[in-house]
Amino acid sequence: MIRAECCFPCMSEARPADPINVVVAGALGRMGAEVVKAVHGAADCQLVGAIDTTPGKEGVDVGEALGLGSLDVAITADLEGCLCAVSQAVRDRGPQGGAVMVDFTHPSVVYANTRAAIAYGVHPVIGTTGLSPEQLQDLQSFSEKASVGGAVIPNFSVGMVLLQQAAAAAARFYDHAELTELHHNRKADAPSGTCIKTAELMEELGKTFNPAEVDEHESLAGSRGGVRPSGLRLHSLRLPGLVAHQEVMFGAPGETYTLRHDTIDRSAYMPGVLLSIRKVRQLGALVYGLERLL
Repeated sequence: MIRAECCFPCMSEARPADPINVVVAGALGRMGAEVVKAVHGAADCQLVGAIDTTPGKEGVDVGEALGLGSLDVAITADLEGCLCAVSQAVRDRGPQGGAVMVDFTHPSVVYANTRAAIAYGVHPVIGTTGLSPEQLQDLQSFSEKASVGGAVIPNFSVGMVLLQQAAAAAARFYDHAELTELHHNRKADAPSGTCIKTAELMEELGKTFNPAEVDEHESLAGSRGGVRPSGLRLHSLRLPGLVAHQEVMFGAPGETYTLRHDTIDRSAYMPGVLLSIRKVRQLGALVYGLERLL
């Protein structure tokens, strides 16, 4: 009996998948540093770029800067140059083999960063909040035309997604509700993107909230928080010692119902970040919210 053997290794055994090439924008920030660590520790990911504008850090190994040892990835402030290089490096991998950029930078630059990533064919995973509805709509349209999937994620915590879903369900039964978000005092935007997203999910019912029962007067402007067209009130607190927290309180005659989520450490976001990195390349356009990837 003659035994035939395959002379093509790719047919006789599965070829290991290429790792996902990941660029981190804002690599030396609090969230960016956690992402660098998470990507470095993920077997299916490879850190290929670290973008940061911190003075004096250009050319420094990002691993050395974060106390991780050498990662052979130099910090650069040239976002477009980095995106171009990583895009070229994966050009032969096919439509779902592109690189991914995770952005934790600043509200003032996140729109331009996201548009640049899409233009270079790099899939954006955006954790920076502060995009306006008009900017988000423009990015969704641009990504659809470019056939480059991306994700804008106001909050990467699965627990927060569960709170948002519970708040949307409770909104059916309560006409009075207010939202409070609490963050560290280095957060630049208010209210948080997570708080806005929660309000938007509650408003999908099409109802109005908090019908006026008295003629209110504020002796200090803003004391009652910001009011959305739906009537929902949003409040923001900024203090050192906080990380990220949110509370949704509903009220009705004789009772209150409170939903609360507390992030104690930024490592809680990393499973959601890695999930987004792994799934974003399968998308055909930009999506908004972690629930769109679950």
